[in-house]
Amino acid sequence: MTREHIRSYYRFYGARHSILQVGYLVDFEVEGENGPFLPRMRSLSHLGFSWLYDRSRLMVWHNFVQKFEPHLRDTETLEPFYFDLLLEAAKKWHRQNPYRIVVESYLKLLRFEGRLHMPDFCYICEKPLDDDVALMQAFRPAHPRCIDAPALPKSLLVHTFETAKPLLLDDRLVMSLYETVVKGF
Repeated sequence: MTREHIRSYYRFYGARHSILQVGYLVDFEVEGENGPFLPRMRSLSHLGFSWLYDRSRLMVWHNFVQKFEPHLRDTETLEPFYFDLLLEAAKKWHRQNPYRIVVESYLKLLRFEGRLHMPDFCYICEKPLDDDVALMQAFRPAHPRCIDAPALPKSLLVHTFETAKPLLLDDRLVMSLYETVVKGF
């Protein structure tokens, strides 16, 4: 993924070429882009972050970044928003709780795409929601009894959705939202 495109490139993996990991920020040159074959990546440089050596943070990062591939599948050009969202998250990954960053980034993504549903009506039965709300994939609100999911306080969700920041949520609620995010975009 670049700032404005999603491209496929060929890279030979041999004794002198390390394997690229999902979610790494790299700088590279492209060779043979207008040729008949898949273009190649050359002069590859890894632009690392200090948190890459923290296995737990790295695993959360990989899980988050992997969700973008199916979400952006069949897309060749994209808004700089997606690249900037990931870069912003990576820059603060070492200072903040990564689960909170994932939830915050996902809320920004849903808002950008116009898919953030305020918890007013149940997505399943379309009746008004009470004080407790459950969330489906893409943070679609529902009654806890309609989807058999844990109940979350509606007032905190409304504030979180409006601000796109999980500041008022305790770690248990953040983990609940994170588990919803990893189900897929």
